[in-house]
Amino acid sequence: MGLHKEFALAVAEIGKIDFTTTPLAELNVFETTIRYLGGLLSAFDVSGHKHKVLLRKAVELGDMLYVAFDTPNRMPVTRWDWKNGALGGSQEAARFSLLAEVGSLTLEFTRLSQLTGDHKYYDAVARITDVFERQQNLTKIPGLFATFIDTKNADFTRDTTFTLGGMSDSLYEYFPKQHLMLGGANQQYRDLYQSALTSAKQHLFFRPLNHQNQDLLIPGSLTRHSSARQTFTPEGEHLSCFAGGMVALAAKAFNQSHDLRTARALVDGCLWAYESMPSGIMPEVFRAAPCQVTETDNCTFTDARWHQAVAKGDPEQAQTIIAGQNLAPGFVAIKDSRYMLRPEAIESLFVLYRITGDTTLQDKAWRMFRAIRKVARTKIAFAGLEDVRHVRPKLIDTMESFFLAETLKYFYLIFAEPGVVSLDEYVLNTEGHPLLRPK
Repeated sequence: MGLHKEFALAVAEIGKIDFTTTPLAELNVFETTIRYLGGLLSAFDVSGHKHKVLLRKAVELGDMLYVAFDTPNRMPVTRWDWKNGALGGSQEAARFSLLAEVGSLTLEFTRLSQLTGDHKYYDAVARITDVFERQQNLTKIPGLFATFIDTKNADFTRDTTFTLGGMSDSLYEYFPKQHLMLGGANQQYRDLYQSALTSAKQHLFFRPLNHQNQDLLIPGSLTRHSSARQTFTPEGEHLSCFAGGMVALAAKAFNQSHDLRTARALVDGCLWAYESMPSGIMPEVFRAAPCQVTETDNCTFTDARWHQAVAKGDPEQAQTIIAGQNLAPGFVAIKDSRYMLRPEAIESLFVLYRITGDTTLQDKAWRMFRAIRKVARTKIAFAGLEDVRHVRPKLIDTMESFFLAETLKYFYLIFAEPGVVSLDEYVLNTEGHPLLRPK
């Protein structure tokens, strides 16, 4: 952005930070990795490797985080008592760990190894990937991994709930991105991704009934109770809106152009959720009326079919629920009406735009930006929203750091020249930090 003076001031302050300690009793290894380690490595890469203090501090932080892998089976302690680890105390991975927190460390640790020449960081995450590879077809839904995994026993197969949304999302995002970061040196991450996508298409993606009869897709969730009984939940999350960008990026990386149609349908599903709300902004979590599998190619909207999904055939009750929850056509329930300034929808728009060059995506991005600016901007910052079903939602007194790291960055980049953070040169981690791909 040309803010070289401000960047130099920030770099000077970074040099004063002691990354060997923290007042926190427990460290979230995943969040620290994607935000702090990813941010330091990205700043080093984007600035042309001129500021060695950035890499020095990344190594300092990486060495601290590396101790979290010092367990009997080398699985990381994701919620880490770092003082115990620093003092050489015994530690082991948890019986229940979140999937995303275990599987989304690869990009940052790999880039640290590439920049330092020290393979220990890559080795730490490669061990985890090997377990994912060995167990991918042993889960309750082969190809996909459940939200919780047993890192204490390195058993990733036992849980029963599967989603691309919160607590799982970035694992899948990192499969094609890690392939690119490794320069396609092996097929491991490609195979992991393609098996996951095949299964997601079959078990998770659904087409919502919508007033315009558009070809939309939304990632839902599925719980496998037994081989004979499973429950599918047609629930959309803002967090799962990353999926369209992931599929688009992978379609380009793996020369699978037919998947661009899937990517576009996923992006359009999130755009539909944005455009359906009075504020012009998608809620955190909602349920939609799914088309039946047998009518995927002819999912025609009628009020009767919508009301059937809302109230199981009771038109009067359906009208009451629709009015009480202020539901737009096709929506069955709004489970979380907030907007937390999340980036996933604009992230996917950006990636799809860069890959296809479709300028109509810029028009849609501009409408999204104007909607957010209209209702979320305050005199000092932007604020989260309590209920996007209102034209002027009440504000929440908080602004998450990812609004700057990701949301505004992706809005900026979709209107920038394609050479600014080119996807041919960079991989963006799950916190929006660009990391240079090896040449």
